Amino acid sequence: MVVDIKNRFGAAVRSRRKCLGFSQEALAGRAGLHRTYIADIERGARNLSLANIEKLALALELSIPALFSQSDLPSKAKTTGEILDILMVEDDPADVELTQLAFKSLCVSNRVQVVRDGADALEFLFRTGIYASSKSEPQPQLVLLDISLPKVNGLEVLRRIKTDPRTRQIPVIMLTASELSQDIEESRRLGAETYIRKPVDLPRFIQATAQLRLCWALLKTQAVPGGCN
Repeated sequence: MVVDIKNRFGAAVRSRRKCLGFSQEALAGRAGLHRTYIADIERGARNLSLANIEKLALALELSIPALFSQSDLPSKAKTTGEILDILMVEDDPADVELTQLAFKSLCVSNRVQVVRDGADALEFLFRTGIYASSKSEPQPQLVLLDISLPKVNGLEVLRRIKTDPRTRQIPVIMLTASELSQDIEESRRLGAETYIRKPVDLPRFIQATAQLRLCWALLKTQAVPGGCN
């Protein structure tokens, strides 16, 4: 069991390093460790101290929970080959672009469906209107939902998601331009898992997905040789 954990953790370090385009020597320099130490970690031959785990997480631009969540990749995502998709409900093109840049920084290469208002989000989720022909397609595995939306506001969309048995299990992360306590509390009451203040950036996204143990699920399962696409 201990050996398996070390191998899985080493595989996660190697995958993230390659995704960022770092050599073992470059990662060693960023973390203040020897290259041979990094090589031993990646082949599961080293016991790590907490201090060195923290150094590696910082060097790999991840929080410690996110780095450990990625160690689940070999036992979960890679056995299924499944790509899990994201629905982003956001009417501001600038926020959409910034969020996609944050995904790229994290090497999240899943398909992202963007819809611009609450009414379109509901049609997409419940396969009505222009999406009626897509009833056989799977639901997204994560919804990023802006609170302030045209046509149908984000809180109403959230209420509909969480009260319908077809969609209530989908994790929802609310996107908000402010931290108004009433909106956040209402989001929690309606069933949102957490929220991120806009614009979405790498640390905020990592923190939110780590809390939900979604990091492994949001990474495309194919190996990424030489860096992010």
